[in-house]
Amino acid sequence: MKFADLGLSDELLSAVADAGYDEPTPIQAQAIPPVLMMKDIIGIAQTGTGKTASFVLPMIDVLAHGRSRARMPRSLILEPTRELAAQVAENFEKYGKNHNLSMALLIGGVSMGDQVKALEKGVDVLIATPGRLMDLFERGRILMSGCELLVIDEADRMLDMGFIPDIEEICSKLPATRQTMLFSATMPPPIKKLSDQFLTSPKYIEVSRPATANTSIDQSIIHIAPRGKQKLLYGILDNEGVETAIIFCNRKTQVRDLCQQLRKDGFDAGQIHGDMDQTSRLAELERFKSGEINILCASDVAARGLDIKGVSHVVNFDIPWHPDDYIHRIGRTGRAGATGVAITFVTRSDSEHVENIEKLTGMKLPVRDSKSVKPEKKPSYAKADKKSDHKDDRPKSGESGSGRPKQRKDGKSLPRNDNRPSSKPPKKEKSQSPSPKPAPARDEADDQDGDGWNGPVPGFLDAKLDR
Repeated sequence: MKFADLGLSDELLSAVADAGYDEPTPIQAQAIPPVLMMKDIIGIAQTGTGKTASFVLPMIDVLAHGRSRARMPRSLILEPTRELAAQVAENFEKYGKNHNLSMALLIGGVSMGDQVKALEKGVDVLIATPGRLMDLFERGRILMSGCELLVIDEADRMLDMGFIPDIEEICSKLPATRQTMLFSATMPPPIKKLSDQFLTSPKYIEVSRPATANTSIDQSIIHIAPRGKQKLLYGILDNEGVETAIIFCNRKTQVRDLCQQLRKDGFDAGQIHGDMDQTSRLAELERFKSGEINILCASDVAARGLDIKGVSHVVNFDIPWHPDDYIHRIGRTGRAGATGVAITFVTRSDSEHVENIEKLTGMKLPVRDSKSVKPEKKPSYAKADKKSDHKDDRPKSGESGSGRPKQRKDGKSLPRNDNRPSSKPPKKEKSQSPSPKPAPARDEADDQDGDGWNGPVPGFLDAKLDR
């Protein structure tokens, strides 16, 4: 099947062809025709299946005729995170270049003034996170009565982040006669209840069993003590053919600490987590996409829906607290038919999380012996770091340590740059410690969480990050 067989306009087909696409994915082939027929739909699809284009493309043609009015958007797309909202906006710009449609992006972390100005002019497409949308609505800056079309994307993530009450309130303020689309990777009972309440005779589309992982991803788990995680990670980055990798941690502090240590040890690493402002988060993503850095340390804010081509490896430095997040994390690799590798570090206290993931995915995760990972090429790096003060040795602005990756002879990027620390501890440190104690068996940052409490961040805190 070709995109030309789906009933899209010639202008839209031209934009799709310019983007390099000819054949729709299964979710696109099944969702686009009923959306063009103005039907409500429920789309269940695993991450990386082209779900965004399955509603963006038909929406452009549906909205091609009509006129927007001030503060009354004609359509609304709800996204759980700022990054996903920005990515959907990029899709509208790419595919809607031959249409005269106006768009506004309402997300936290950026100036509200510019967003209000866009709304005052009137927009055809409004892409928003629930928190910022409700904020502007309560300020009287936006009216919902003219919205003809609603998309609730990543509904299960909305549930995890505590946004369902906001979604229900938003839906109650929209016209009763409208077209509604709901997309989710899984269909837990609260999402089923939401769809029953706000969708009318929806067409149910499922292109894969809920919560299945991409079969092109080589998955494995490695049992390791918390203090051994960093050494194991370095062995993987040095010896496993890593070209680009996303390393997921459960806590924002762990993301920061791990990124700083990787940079200090000569890796080209960046970070993204909920404590960063939106400008910094988007800048780090752009550095990763462009190849300026090839390792991205991330919290679950980067787990959902981000379309970054060519990610060869995903490493779960911490196993996710929610099994659904495992599916979305590893879905950052193996996209668009490519193959990928997903490795999860498992400690003694993680057995229940492994069981939950296996129950959700319906498969037994292959166990890999940690000894199968070759040690890092120069273990002396870690030994030297253990004797140094981490804060004093962090790369300063303008210094090397996080530049463009070195190139192999075949042109591919190496995980580390060429500014590695000396294999010997600096002489000045010897003079500062005339009677040094034996080097500790681990870096303190490796075991900051230990085997203690490993529960999730309370919802009332975590839900506010992307408002």
